[in-house]
Amino acid sequence: MSKVIRILTLTIILVCSFAVVAFASAFRVGDQGSDVAEIQGQLASLGYDVAADGDYGPATAEAVKAFQASLGIEADGLVGPYTYEALLGRSMPEVSRGSNSIARRIVSESMNYLGVPYVFGGTSPYGFDCSGYVQYVFAQAGISLPRTADVQYECGYAVSTGELIPGDLVFFSTYDYGASHVGIYLGDGNFINASSSQGVSVASLYSSYWGSCYIGARRVL
Repeated sequence: MSKVIRILTLTIILVCSFAVVAFASAFRVGDQGSDVAEIQGQLASLGYDVAADGDYGPATAEAVKAFQASLGIEADGLVGPYTYEALLGRSMPEVSRGSNSIARRIVSESMNYLGVPYVFGGTSPYGFDCSGYVQYVFAQAGISLPRTADVQYECGYAVSTGELIPGDLVFFSTYDYGASHVGIYLGDGNFINASSSQGVSVASLYSSYWGSCYIGARRVL
């Protein structure tokens, strides 16, 4: 291997390594805690539409993108060292994820299927129904769930709306009495689901439709 090729190879490896480190040391969708709440609070004080609830959901990511765009930097929705310092005026603390790593994996996995069409009885990325989608996403993280929404509603334990964290299951009574629809909570009052009208998509728990048929949440992690 020539010297030039060795230098190019080393450069590529270093660039890739820095990219991985940068991604690993950034606040992003699925993260929770006081650091996230502080980021949200500063965004809110600057006029961005986000609640300081400590859950880094899609709304927070959109606010971060808007903030980044206003500075002319890459709008990726991640709060890395540069974005953090620009926003809060100090160096970013170490991102600690610990026990919520499975929840983060589920949230990340769930977003991979945005736009997949709704198929009644569907259980694969070619088409999902609501419970088939939830079952599939959790299976990718090694967690086995029952097939239907009503039985999934019996898993884990109940949590109140104020206690919701990313990765919780949220349930609705739509076409039938009891739990007939299910989604995965993302944070910021949003959840992702396979709906009959829009396929896999993000919706607000507090919209007029979903808020009216919401019946509760379960934590299975």
